[in-house]
Amino acid sequence: MTELLELRGVVEASPDAVAAVLLDVGPGGRSPLAATGTVEHDDGDEFVVIREGSRITVTVDRAARSVSEEGEWWYRGVTSVEPDPRGSLVIHRIFNVAPGHRWAVRMVSRGPLNAAPTAFATQLEQLSRHLGAAAWVITD
Repeated sequence: MTELLELRGVVEASPDAVAAVLLDVGPGGRSPLAATGTVEHDDGDEFVVIREGSRITVTVDRAARSVSEEGEWWYRGVTSVEPDPRGSLVIHRIFNVAPGHRWAVRMVSRGPLNAAPTAFATQLEQLSRHLGAAAWVITD
């Protein structure tokens, strides 16, 4: 598994408060990552959703305050919440999980990698509104 991108942001709320919203990813959940599409299989903290023809496995790890989405043949996105002196640090990572070093990943990942910063900023803004707390993307 190779990390392709990491995005970071701060939410001025406790990690438990941010995680309570962020990890509510089931259909109809409060999370900006809440599943849309048709749920095929649901085991509570792990479920499969069919969205736009793609089969995506969503896994919530409450102890680690993280949620992962894995789909297609190469993609895994993991969003986690960690303590930060300003409240919470939200980290979104995109990984290539394709076996071997497939040249095709470079081509098919361009769209998702280019769209990720805007989607992440929107998700932070939604968390901010839901929690009534300031949030921003860290731009190093």
